[in-house]
Amino acid sequence: MINTSKHIAILGSTGSIGTQALQVISQNSQLFKVHTLTAQNNAELLIKQCLEFQPKYAVICNESKYGEVQTALAGTVTKVLSGYESVKQVVTDADIDIVITAMVGFAGLEPTIDAIKAGKDIALANKETLVVAGELITALAAKHKVRLLPVDSEHSAIFQCLVGEENNEIEKLIITASGGPFYGKTAEFLLDVTPESALKHPNWVMGAKITIDSASLMNKGLEVIEAKWLFDLDLSQIDVVVHPQSIIHSMVQFRDGSIKAQMGLPDMKLPIQYALTYPNRVKNAFKRFDFTEYPTLTFDKPDTATFRNLDIAYKALGKGGNAPCVINAANEIAVEGFLKHKTGFLAMSDIIETCMERIEFIADPNLDDYLNTDKQTRIFARELLQKMPKALTH
Repeated sequence: MINTSKHIAILGSTGSIGTQALQVISQNSQLFKVHTLTAQNNAELLIKQCLEFQPKYAVICNESKYGEVQTALAGTVTKVLSGYESVKQVVTDADIDIVITAMVGFAGLEPTIDAIKAGKDIALANKETLVVAGELITALAAKHKVRLLPVDSEHSAIFQCLVGEENNEIEKLIITASGGPFYGKTAEFLLDVTPESALKHPNWVMGAKITIDSASLMNKGLEVIEAKWLFDLDLSQIDVVVHPQSIIHSMVQFRDGSIKAQMGLPDMKLPIQYALTYPNRVKNAFKRFDFTEYPTLTFDKPDTATFRNLDIAYKALGKGGNAPCVINAANEIAVEGFLKHKTGFLAMSDIIETCMERIEFIADPNLDDYLNTDKQTRIFARELLQKMPKALTH
């Protein structure tokens, strides 16, 4: 078992994954010590977390809120820093054992790279890191002998199914999707849905961006790309199946046809805990699954004609190069526009697809190429939002 406490840095501690990670840590205080907490804007919650967990560092990325956090934490053991560059610096601290990357979107890429170069294990909740730069990240992790420990429930499920199967060939992965709040709806229905209705996920409590991604099936598309890099598989070996109950989190089919599935209630604290304690399993008080409460588990093919984002993600992965980076950046802008009522639900796919067609393709990108691609795509996607709102909304 684990004999010494692990020092944990949480990038994005005020978000859904970050707050649940702190719950896991608080229930296992003998195993974990909070070293660093970072937040983008939520100074009030960051202050509260720091007063409770007393980390060595706190970083508020929004520099205008530095004074508020600094004043509140004056006289405590926590050193307060501000700005994105500070996040990149603190992850290299010698005392950190694991970095939980729970920042939203592309912003998680560079701090993850810096943490890997510093030899830190990564509990990966920021799927965009591998979506954008999977080849670069996996190569760096191998070079620096760093473990990439998946936190997403689907990838954690696959990871758990593969324990003890190192010498057995994988035939395919089967990633499950809940279908989100609009499962089974037609394109005509989706023309007029609101952000508020899209945010009502039937099973999971998540942040706004990932909840919209779940509703559009882009989240599943990003998970397919992430799975390709995490498990070193071909596109043809990764399937998606809709499973509305969200009990089977994903499956692995081996070359003999046998399938292993990881099951449990939809609760992110379990995959978070497994990533932090791997290869050990630690007792907890989480609610247990009862088969009698779920007498029927159903499965269906995803409707990629209506929910086009999943198909777009597959095409981007097949194209390779900087194409996944393009769709990730375009999606972030499209989701932002949808949440602000600037474009329609189905129009998000139009924006993403147009960006993939128009942004310059780079077959073998380096980090600078990824950064430039992300920047250019965001500019172009915002132009689409501004110049063609009516055409894109209907």
